[in-house]
Amino acid sequence: MPHNCVIIGSGPAGYTAAIYAARANMNPILYTGHEPGGQLMITTDVENFPGYPEGVMGPQMMEDLRKQAERFETKVISDMITKVDFSGPVHKLWTESGEIVEAHSVIISTGASAKWLGMESEQKFMNKGVSACAVCDGFFFRGQEVAVVGGGDSAAEEASYLAKLCPTVHLLVRRDELRASKIMQERVIKTENIKIHWNTETREILGDDEGVQSVKVFNNKTNAESEIPVKGFFVAIGHTPNTAIFNEWLDMDNTGYLMVKAGTTHTNVEGVFASGDAQDNVYRQAITAAGTGCMAALDAERYLTEKGII
Repeated sequence: MPHNCVIIGSGPAGYTAAIYAARANMNPILYTGHEPGGQLMITTDVENFPGYPEGVMGPQMMEDLRKQAERFETKVISDMITKVDFSGPVHKLWTESGEIVEAHSVIISTGASAKWLGMESEQKFMNKGVSACAVCDGFFFRGQEVAVVGGGDSAAEEASYLAKLCPTVHLLVRRDELRASKIMQERVIKTENIKIHWNTETREILGDDEGVQSVKVFNNKTNAESEIPVKGFFVAIGHTPNTAIFNEWLDMDNTGYLMVKAGTTHTNVEGVFASGDAQDNVYRQAITAAGTGCMAALDAERYLTEKGII
């Protein structure tokens, strides 16, 4: 028999969907994927998720969510969904281990992955000054100088946010112009404590046991090197939604984010719902992901009820 509900992904969206689906007697099955817990597994202190007055470690928060989902008898499977077929009323999914899974409803919570520069020092200082989310981590750098890498809207938004917390924000732009929208460009240029470094690329992030201390950069026109003292290094060159396996079936925008009907989590395929960062290129926060996970479970429950399945 097909499962009532299969959830793909195990971040805040996936686990919240599982909690709501399980409490609605939908007997959900959740496939964790290769990175159980998603981006929060590489986050140390989470201080902006309600209910944790002292903050919480990202991995601990994910473990708490998993336990809560399992408490209501969600079946959590450590496997990867590698292929789907949404052509019929019963959806088919293939796991990496070779199993074929059938489901009346599918909730996609596969998230998105931050793009990185690919430097060894970037990984060395991850969570010790290196971050891909100013809203998540900017608070830790109040009163300190920071650098932001990127020239698009994401970088402009990150720099603008950090400028409210930090005395100087060094915006490292690879070209001699910003790719950001005109309004974002104007906002950045008018912000006095954002210092734009044109034609600038990162050579290396420097630091010690306490974390990032500076960034070595070079001008790609003159090859001149310099070192900028900073405590925080924010990479804002975009995110890649983990949605490639749905290319053939679901509507997406031009960057791969799943498109849903306004005010819902409904995709263009009946019985398939999208939640979390896989369909959110604006907020990308744990709390908003959890909220859409709740929405997806409720939408799936209503769908299954209307079809007389539950």
